[in-house]
Amino acid sequence: MKKYTPVSLDGIRTYSINTRNNKVNIAEHFASEPSRDSSFSDFFAGLPDLLGVEALRGVVDAIIHAHRKSRPVVLAMGGHVIKCGLQPVLKKLIDCGIITAVAMNGSAAIHDYEVSLVGATSEDVGAVLQSGDFGFSEETGGGMNAALKAGLEQGVGFGEAIGRAILDQNHPHKDFSLLATCVENDIPVTVHVALGTDIIHQHPQADGAVIGELSMQDFRLLTSVVADLGDGGVWLNVGSAVLLPEVFLKALSIAQNLGHQVDNFTTANFDMIQHYRPLQNVVKRPTSGQGRGYTITGHHEINIPLLAYAILDGLRREDLG
Repeated sequence: MKKYTPVSLDGIRTYSINTRNNKVNIAEHFASEPSRDSSFSDFFAGLPDLLGVEALRGVVDAIIHAHRKSRPVVLAMGGHVIKCGLQPVLKKLIDCGIITAVAMNGSAAIHDYEVSLVGATSEDVGAVLQSGDFGFSEETGGGMNAALKAGLEQGVGFGEAIGRAILDQNHPHKDFSLLATCVENDIPVTVHVALGTDIIHQHPQADGAVIGELSMQDFRLLTSVVADLGDGGVWLNVGSAVLLPEVFLKALSIAQNLGHQVDNFTTANFDMIQHYRPLQNVVKRPTSGQGRGYTITGHHEINIPLLAYAILDGLRREDLG
């Protein structure tokens, strides 16, 4: 067998650190020292200009630019975003005309509806599953399925049907509903469901034909929004690992097939961990031309308020400047 001996380091060449190119330096990248008197502007400007902060600032700048140029800013979201209590933050961005369209999965619509009705949501599944009670709230299943049937008669999609019902029935906490907020602001709000995934599908009032028709109508409406994303629009995917990234990719494919040149826009995926589909179908593939995709990893209850404050502060400073 071949015998090995320790290599000698005597012949090693070195160089001066002063001749080296470094990726991090004090002047450009380090955080500022915090102060008791610091404002949010000071805080955000004082963050280290690296990695996640660099990505977040890129998203903020893209949204501000889109808002100034009247380009779409679309929020696609999963149910956990509602369960994090972020409706007031997102509502502010809608009311200010910054978010111009909202797409949800079925669970987000359910949590939004329940919050508007009773000011609470998210039942303890483990505590009621064995008793056969999980998902069988009469007000949720009966109310939402009735609203969908009414929406079919009115010729509106899933999102608008539920939003209208919340307003028409004057839910006690309707001010906390994103569905209602979108309807009041007359912006597209769409809900995209997979049959059998949501608790309202368990109820005897559920009609698959109605649910499918209204969700299909919403898919076509969202495709129209996606077709307008080019030249400065922004697509935000927040907390949806599978459904909405797939919906977005298909909507984009239809738009391109119909001759819309959807390019030079920004996408971002906000989630607690980065999954395959959002990374490929939101961040990478759609922006492979002239666009730019970002990933922001962390808790929604921290990153979404941070995003909103940074956008509003940036717009305020531009107006003052």
